[in-house]
Amino acid sequence: MGHVSGAMVGVVLALGMGQVASAQNFTTQAEVQPIIELTRGNWIAIGTTTGRDLLYFSHLLSWRCGVSAFRYGLNGAAPDVALQMEPCHRDTNQPNAIRELPFVAYDLNSIERVTVEVVFPDGQVLREEFARAAIILD
Repeated sequence: MGHVSGAMVGVVLALGMGQVASAQNFTTQAEVQPIIELTRGNWIAIGTTTGRDLLYFSHLLSWRCGVSAFRYGLNGAAPDVALQMEPCHRDTNQPNAIRELPFVAYDLNSIERVTVEVVFPDGQVLREEFARAAIILD
């Protein structure tokens, strides 16, 4: 089991698994867009334990350094509400760290659907719509 074949090493290197973890900061569109595309189902969530609808954007905000903007709309409205996001902390070892609250509060049970757009620096836009039942945490 301790022996790794040359073919296996080639596969690992081709997949980028041989790179040092700190080699990528995930601060560019090229680094974060594939992650955001593959994790569409995790973009947002709704929590209600506080007696309000808390619309969480934690996942998306974790990749904000490679994004121009996030927009959303509730209950069939166009996604024209710009999500406020803190700056990328490029001067630190964790540029994507979230230091501000990653949610927006609404009246309890007021959110039925959420449409989200992710806007990248090159102008590409990803859009997804979520039903409440698919993103409720509690």
